Amino acid sequence: MPTASTVDRPVRVYADGIFDLFHSGHARALMQAKTLFPNSYLLVGVCSDDLTHKFKGFTVMNEAERYEALRHCRYVDEVIRDAPWTLTPEFLEKHKIDFVAHDDIPYSSAGSDDVYKHIKEAGMFVPTQRTEGISTSDIITRIVRDYDVYARRNLQRGYTAKELNVSFINEKKYRFQNQVDKMKEKVKNVEERSKEFVNRVEEKSHDLIQKWEEKSREFIGNFLELFGPDGAWKQMFQERSSRMLQALSPKQSPVKKEGFLPQTPKVSEYPCGVWVPCPPQLPRLTTSPSAATPSPQGPEIKHSPFHQLKTQESSNILATPNGPLLASPPPCARTLEKQKKPTSRRATLRPKTAF
Repeated sequence: MPTASTVDRPVRVYADGIFDLFHSGHARALMQAKTLFPNSYLLVGVCSDDLTHKFKGFTVMNEAERYEALRHCRYVDEVIRDAPWTLTPEFLEKHKIDFVAHDDIPYSSAGSDDVYKHIKEAGMFVPTQRTEGISTSDIITRIVRDYDVYARRNLQRGYTAKELNVSFINEKKYRFQNQVDKMKEKVKNVEERSKEFVNRVEEKSHDLIQKWEEKSREFIGNFLELFGPDGAWKQMFQERSSRMLQALSPKQSPVKKEGFLPQTPKVSEYPCGVWVPCPPQLPRLTTSPSAATPSPQGPEIKHSPFHQLKTQESSNILATPNGPLLASPPPCARTLEKQKKPTSRRATLRPKTAF
C-alpha cells in the first residue's frame, strides 16, 4: 500500500456517492477526504440514475445535475461519471486509486452487509465523519412533511396543478387557503400598523399635553401679572383714575389765616363792578406819638406824618381769598368822567362878558 512518504506523486483518494440535493454534509465529507494527506488528489465517483434507482431509490436531481453540482465543489479534483456501485480491483487499478474515503458506518446494499468490507480488509479504507442534522433523506422528509405548504407555495408562484400532480379539489383547497393566508397577513399588517399609529399618537399626545401645560402655566402667569391683585393693569387703572379725579375735581381753597376776612366781597358792593387786588396788608401803627404805647417786644417807634398818612391809606385794604382788596376802591374811569361832566347845560355855557 503506498504512503505519502514512499511516493513523490500526490496521493490519489477516491470518494463515491449519490450526492442528491448536494448540501453541506456532502461538502464536509469531501473536505475531510481532500485533507487526509498534505499532497492529495481527490477523485469523486457519482452513480448514474439507473444504478441509483435500482439499488437506492428515486432521486430528486438527475445525474447531469448531480455531476454539475460536484464539478463546482472546490475540494474535488476530478468527477468520475457512472461510477460502479461496488468497487472492483479493475476499477481501482484503472484510476490508480490509493485510498477510498467514506464514513465508517457499514453500508448494506446489493446483497452485502457492507459494500466497503473488502476495501477495509485490504487496508485502503480511510474513514470520514458524518455531519449530524443534515442529509438528503432529512431534506426530503421536511418536504414531505410540509407538502401542502410547498404545494400552495408553488401554486401561488405560477405552477399548475398538473405540474404539481395535485387533484382539482386539492388545487381549489390550496388556492382558498392561500387567499385566507393573504387575508391573515393583511390583518396582521394592519394590526402592526395600527399599533405603530397608536404608539405615535400616544407619543404625540403626550408631547402636546406637556406643551399645553407649559403654555397654560405661562398664560396664567402672564394673566396674573396683568390682572392679579398687584398686577400692572390695576396699577395703571389706579394711575389713570387718579389723573381723571384730579382733572375733574376743583382746586382746594387756601387755608384761612389770621387777619383776613372769611368771605370775598361781592362785585355789586363796588361802584364800578370790579375789584382791584392790592399789596399785602401792612401792620397798623399808631397815628401819634402820644397814643403810642410801649410794645412788649421793644421800645416805641416814632414815625413822620408822611408815614402816618401812608399807614391810614393801607388800613383801608381788605383781605380776600384771591388777594387783598381796597375797602374803598378808587373810582373807575366812568365815574371820573361823570364827575368831570357838568351837572347841567347851563353850567357849561360860557359866561357873558360886558362890553
